[in-house]
Amino acid sequence: MPTRATLKEPRAEGRRKDSRLETLLFRLEAQHICLEWAFREIADRPGIVFEMGLGHGRTYDHLRIHLPEREIYVLDREIDCFADCTPPENYLLLGDIEDTLGAAATRFDRQVILAHADMGSYVNANNIATSAKLSRCLPAVLAPHAIVLSDLPLELAGTRSLPLPPGARKDKYFLYANGPW
Repeated sequence: MPTRATLKEPRAEGRRKDSRLETLLFRLEAQHICLEWAFREIADRPGIVFEMGLGHGRTYDHLRIHLPEREIYVLDREIDCFADCTPPENYLLLGDIEDTLGAAATRFDRQVILAHADMGSYVNANNIATSAKLSRCLPAVLAPHAIVLSDLPLELAGTRSLPLPPGARKDKYFLYANGPW
């Protein structure tokens, strides 16, 4: 009969460095730090905000509290958020991100000064596909000197990767600036 120690060994080999709880905590910390940094960066720049991936609406709520003067458009497949975090219907763009960003490129003509994408999942294939869609479609809506924050790494034409602000853990969030900085 296997001992408790021998049962643990195979599990230990497949363990991640961080637990799922720690991964979530570190991602949320990085997200908060990056958002606070971005708020300061865009303070004197005109433009609208895109929140891509509404989820339960927590980040949308944070954006509308900290950027009350900005128009904030939310892009997602469906509404599944807290009732008090539901965007007004005229600020909601529902559908596949590739389709909604394509339509937004015409409608908003490079007015987005801050784009926040929180669309990652625990399924790597989904993350790769979502990252590819965002990388293809997002540049068309970005204003000059726009800031992009993402929980997924992106390859955005015309942008450059920025270092994370102090306190944000590497590879938990990603920052980009549109055009020369």
